[in-house]
Amino acid sequence: MPPSRKRRRPDETQSLILYAAQELLIEAGPRAVEVRAVAERVGITDAGVNHHFGSREGLLAAVLRHSSGRIRAAVEDAAQEWVRAGAQIPELVDRIAEVYADGYGELAMALHSAGWRDHSDGILEPVVDALHAARRKSGGRRPPRDDTRLAVAALHQALATEPAYGAEFRRTAGIKEPDASRRRQLRWWTQTLTAVLDLDRPATRT
Repeated sequence: MPPSRKRRRPDETQSLILYAAQELLIEAGPRAVEVRAVAERVGITDAGVNHHFGSREGLLAAVLRHSSGRIRAAVEDAAQEWVRAGAQIPELVDRIAEVYADGYGELAMALHSAGWRDHSDGILEPVVDALHAARRKSGGRRPPRDDTRLAVAALHQALATEPAYGAEFRRTAGIKEPDASRRRQLRWWTQTLTAVLDLDRPATRT
């Protein structure tokens, strides 16, 4: 007698389906997110997938919502932890870089290629608040807040795309050794943000 298929709770099955679809999205893009391919990875029938999500379109929409929520939560957590830890520039760069290096960079690229756009409020607004408050006043006036926002946005863009494109773009400028150049790039961002925003320089790391 063949072994009986393990019974799972509905929420557990949904989570497994979403993670399998997310893996396919990262590996081969939105066209790879097919009901049968997901069902095979989870070990259920096509009907089992459709029972939870209705159709391929419903599944793809659900995985976009689920995956984008994971990215947003991870970045928000990193930003809030950074503020609580004292809001030092090197730690900001490292924390956000770690989020995207931990698989979220590739996921963000896959979501973008699938048509996902984040129209919600700024997830790095606490970072903007902390950095803007630390900026030096010039002539008794603090610099425009939008300048701080643009600096944070540029940092976020660079760190989000670093896992997928960082080494390739540095190679165009004649920089090789991907691992070492990535560390140098992160230090460069620390130095650049400090200079552009006219912040007190962080202590030199040993």
